[in-house]
Amino acid sequence: MRREVDWIWAVSQTAQNQALIDLDRAFTNFFEGRARFPTPRKKGVHDAFRHVGREVAVRHLNGKWSEVRIPKIGWVRYRDTRPLRERADGAVEIRSATVRLGPDGAWQVSIALRCEVDTRPVPARAVGVDRGVAIPFALSDGSVWHLPEKVAHRERLISRLQRKLARRTRGSQRYRLLRSRIGQLRGQNARARKHLAHVLTTHLARTFGLVAIEELRILNMTRSAAGTVEEPGRNVAAKSGLNRAILNVGWYQFELLLSYKLEETGGVLMKVPARNTSRECAGCGHVDEGSRKNQATFVCTACGHAANADHNAAINILNRALRGDKARQRRNTPLLDGEGNALAPDEPSTPSGTAGVNPPNGPPEIHLSSGGGRC
Repeated sequence: MRREVDWIWAVSQTAQNQALIDLDRAFTNFFEGRARFPTPRKKGVHDAFRHVGREVAVRHLNGKWSEVRIPKIGWVRYRDTRPLRERADGAVEIRSATVRLGPDGAWQVSIALRCEVDTRPVPARAVGVDRGVAIPFALSDGSVWHLPEKVAHRERLISRLQRKLARRTRGSQRYRLLRSRIGQLRGQNARARKHLAHVLTTHLARTFGLVAIEELRILNMTRSAAGTVEEPGRNVAAKSGLNRAILNVGWYQFELLLSYKLEETGGVLMKVPARNTSRECAGCGHVDEGSRKNQATFVCTACGHAANADHNAAINILNRALRGDKARQRRNTPLLDGEGNALAPDEPSTPSGTAGVNPPNGPPEIHLSSGGGRC
């Protein structure tokens, strides 16, 4: 094909080989029961390519900028958000470099390295994490983690702009400009969610040896309630709003990052049954739907124990993990390097001490700043 088609020949052969490796891995994961059937990559959604480390070079320019050499493109400057980690002998071993186009129109490069990870003692503490919508993450130690306030503001702005976009002529210049603006706002929210997930999961992996979460089937929980023409759904608008709220928090992204960071630090991620975690009293174990007075208040109808509803649920999750209540476990897809080989997890992307985050032992409520954090 490279000899016969000019536009295929114009692209780096390595990037095409990496795409075939991804396709082979996707089919392997499907037939081994780890993932769904592969779907085609779509322009505007999966705009990314990868090169192996032997074809990529990086040089440092100053405190904020570096350059990366990409085959058939040349040297490209990029914002150096963190220094490349060296091995014990002082060398930087690049395994792969992935270049992708973000929803806001900005190109990003992710450089995977092979490096030595220092052995740390596994913390002896345990914690339960309750995932919600009003409070994204509530811990059994009493702390709660929120998205930046600007995320909700941008979501409201996106809704207004989408209604405005529907009235414009598809394919026109004004349509493309407004669509680009919506993409920029969505990209900012995506980075805010990922930043929260990185900061929280790094804090959990470094502070606790056992982290318990609920076994949630997020795909089923966010499925549309529209139904069919013959059997239309009920409360479709309310269910659609709930789906957006769940996806806006990023429950699965949090779970995915936490799993590989605990694997690196030697910790354990345990999933417990989610049934009645918000209705069970953490003090006496009594289960009653009436104990949940509202979204924020829990008052046990049996013993009178009163607490924040999310904090009570997080304690129940931890207690179930300590008792050994196990949920259905999902097999994880093995991590792969740029050449399709098994690869140990890389270093977590964001330290827990990032600017804009209150210390874990500080006030119980933690808000992330919309600026100043780096992922």
